Formats: sequence, C-alpha cells, structure tokens
Amino acid sequence: MPTSAGGGTLPIEMIMDDGDDVAKLDADGVKQLARNLGADLVGIASAKTLNAFPPDPLWPQTPERISQNCRSVIVIVCRIPVAAFRCKSSVAVQYLDMLVMRRMDKIAYRVAEALEQDGHPSFVTAAQETDWDYKRASYGRLSTRHLGIEAGLGTFGLEVNILTPEFGPRVYLTGVLTDLELEPDQIMTEQVCIGESCSRCLHSCPTNAVKHFGIDKRDCASEAQEFGFMTSLPIWEKFIDGDAETRKQLFKSRDIYGFWQGLLRVVGSFGDCPRCLAVCPVGNDYHAFLTEHQKVIPEKTDDKVAKAKGFKQARKAGDEIDGLNEWNRRWVGPDGYQGIVARQLKEFREMQSERAGASSEDAETAE
Repeated sequence: MPTSAGGGTLPIEMIMDDGDDVAKLDADGVKQLARNLGADLVGIASAKTLNAFPPDPLWPQTPERISQNCRSVIVIVCRIPVAAFRCKSSVAVQYLDMLVMRRMDKIAYRVAEALEQDGHPSFVTAAQETDWDYKRASYGRLSTRHLGIEAGLGTFGLEVNILTPEFGPRVYLTGVLTDLELEPDQIMTEQVCIGESCSRCLHSCPTNAVKHFGIDKRDCASEAQEFGFMTSLPIWEKFIDGDAETRKQLFKSRDIYGFWQGLLRVVGSFGDCPRCLAVCPVGNDYHAFLTEHQKVIPEKTDDKVAKAKGFKQARKAGDEIDGLNEWNRRWVGPDGYQGIVARQLKEFREMQSERAGASSEDAETAE
C-alpha cells in the first residue's frame, strides 16, 4: 500500500498521478488505480452479465441479490508468492494466504473509497465467506472464481480453480461492487487449462477429489480445511459428550491448538492443501520457479492415471459431462485448449535466452 513519508496513506490523486487520462475514473483509470495500489491483475465484469449467468441458477450467487444498485464489479487479483510452493510443508502457504488476502482487501477498499469520493457508492465483498442458506454453507454470496472469469482474467481448471495465464491458480480474488457503469472486459473463450491430457491437479490431490471439471467439496475440504468450521464440529461434539478426562486430553491436543490458530489467524481454516496450486504448469511463475521442484508428483497413482484417461476418452467421445455441459462450458473455455501454455513456455524460454545473451554481452564489455 503506497504511503507518505510520515507513514499515512497517500491521497488517491497522488496514487493516480500518471496523467489526466489515467486520473479519470473510467474503466482504464480504475484498473490503473488498482495496479498502482498493488493489484497483480484487474478486470471488470458487468453486473448485468453476472446476474444473467449465475454459477448455479438454483443457488444464484449474483450482485442483484446483494444490491440492486450494482452495475459493475471490479475484480482485484493478488498472486501468492511462489516460494511457498517450494516448501516441505503447507505452513508457509497457510500464512502467506492470510497476508495476501489482507493486502488484497486493503487494495480493494482503497478502490471503493476512490469511487465513492468520485460520487459512485461502492463496497468490497468478502473474498472468503459462506452463506449458510447456500448448500450448507459451501457457497458464498458471490463466487470470486466466476467473477474473475467473467472479468476476462482466466478460465476454469480441471479442478475448477480459476487459472490465470500469468499465475495459473496461485491467486486470490475479491470484488468491488459499484453503481458506476464501467466498460466490461471480454470473457476468455480459449481454455487456459491444458485439461485431461495434463491432469496434474488430479494426480496430486491427496483425497482424489478432482472430478471432470468439477470438485468433490467435502473430500477437498478434509485436506484444504484442516482446521475449518466443519472439521471442528466432531471435536466439539466429542468434548461436549466426553467425561472430565476426555475433555482434559482434548484441551491438550494438537487439534485444539490448530482450531485456536484458525480463529485467530485463519491459518489452516482454508487453503491448507496447496497441492493442485503447486503442480499446475500454467503461468510464468511456474516456468521460472516451480518446474524442477514440482516435476515429480508423489501422490500420483495408477488409479488416478486411469481416471484421467477416462476423462480424456469421455470428452473425445462427446459424452455428457456435468462440468462441460452447455451452461458450464462458458467458464471452462468454449473454444477448448489451443496451446496457450505451450506458447507461453516458448516465449518464456526466448526471454530467458535473450537475458542470458544480454548478460554475456555486459560481462564482455566490463572486461
């Protein structure tokens, strides 16, 4: 967050001091403001489009359900530093997740503040929230994954995380709802995910929760929410029903300490399993820093390989697949995979070669 020499937050005018064209709070100006504040990616989705295409029409996660005045949603993206995915345990990822979301929320708040100062009431949605009325709290009021896709920032992966071309699935997203009509970005039609022929997310999943462009949320949560709300319930039931000695032992257990940390710092209450994020080969961050570290997938089994082959055969045969039905295909990428990762890797290697050549020339000049 940009600050003044005295430590206070800089005025919006100073943050946006890139010329009169950028200073105007139109679509380009809002994006520039968010980037100046530290956002890694920014996109804009039309509230009208989001209302027309809810992730699940039976459980409409739409802006109009929150505010009838919303016309646009500004989607803010912050990446998760890749070093966390090179560690031996998930502890680093858990803590960085919390830091990234705090940073992202501050950026989004400043954008909302600027819009309101300009005469357009705006507010930030909670990036990680659930509504108990939606499928036993497995849904939030908005799906940030779908917001990002509708804002042209990526498409679904096989495990239905959003995959951005720049950072793969190693991102967090939030949305700013505003009554300002902003020019929306176009949704991507090319599938960013390599798909069934890759299946690295499936191979790495400890609970085998990856479906064919879908996810078994309960199986995923057993690893991803080690100290989340649902996983805490059996512990508290045991505590309530237990005798004095049982309660005493529970108070000393690792689980109680974990849930306490989860309440205080959100650590372990979500995003506790980073495996599908770590092994996804989409993004220059993967090509630069994760290729060697994540090349081998220890969780890969013959059963998972066979499952992936079944996915590939089903798609080739044109079978009915829930994750690829007419409604969901919009977010997977209706044009299918056309080699975006291969093109990206080629460009990355060319860039590396150019840098190496420039370094050699500099060394020769210095001699």
